[in-house]
Amino acid sequence: MSQRPKRARRSQLSVPGSSEKMLQKGAESNADHVFCDLEDAVAPSVKVEARSKIAWALNNLDWGKKVRCVRINDVTTEWCHGDIIEIVEKAGANLDTIMLTKPFNAADVLFLDSMLNQLEKKLKLERKIGIEVLIEEVQALQNVEAIATCTPRMEALIFGMGDYSGSQGIDTKDIGETGNYPGDIFHFARFRITMAARAAGVDAIDGPFANFKNEAAYRVEALRARSLGMVGKWAIHPSQIAPALDVFSPNPDEVARSRKMAAAYYEAEAKGLGAVQVDGVMIDVAVLRLVKNTLDKADLYGL
Repeated sequence: MSQRPKRARRSQLSVPGSSEKMLQKGAESNADHVFCDLEDAVAPSVKVEARSKIAWALNNLDWGKKVRCVRINDVTTEWCHGDIIEIVEKAGANLDTIMLTKPFNAADVLFLDSMLNQLEKKLKLERKIGIEVLIEEVQALQNVEAIATCTPRMEALIFGMGDYSGSQGIDTKDIGETGNYPGDIFHFARFRITMAARAAGVDAIDGPFANFKNEAAYRVEALRARSLGMVGKWAIHPSQIAPALDVFSPNPDEVARSRKMAAAYYEAEAKGLGAVQVDGVMIDVAVLRLVKNTLDKADLYGL
């Protein structure tokens, strides 16, 4: 994959692959990205059955412009290779990415990468399938830079703070909440994941927030993630889609101001000037990078 596709991931909606009803609702939702789950949301007794339901949904439902993703079981389980083979063979042409759970190192990701290489050749698929990875083990955080750069298929690193909390022994009440820690207990992990993602040219996404009835707290966590450079957050319930889209989208005033600043800078540059003042703010090439971040988001989200 010579150039990674640009995909909107402001809101990643989790949908259990065992439920035809929820798969339909996911396709009809306003989320940028929907991942059909074969892992935690699906009981072991129906994991194999859920593969066919997901494949049918990918092939037959109208997903609009959504990113279509399947979250598979991790490489230590009995289901991982079967998840990959059946989903890709049955619906690979209608699949954008596969989300790998619980990798410990780059070798775990390369297992998925190798299987995709073989299946794409066998099936003569026209498009490469991307990889998204959950960073949810302490070993994965220690190896995050190697994971981020191990394959050109890599498109996103996602902070899975639920399993991560269990892996590190973090004392937290509900998934995504900070408990009694005086500050943001997930700051270091979010920062390190985002830095690794940015250095590799991939997206960084914040993970789940279990108390879906507490929108105010969800927004706080989303804003913390955005402040560090993450581009989206999970929605484990449809009620979390709208706040995620809101938090991770530049507002119209911000977009208009950025366009004004960019236009003024390029006009000054054409005159041989290295900086220009706009509404009391000095714009130079460093500030232009910040402005371009906003404009790139606006273009990606159609704002």
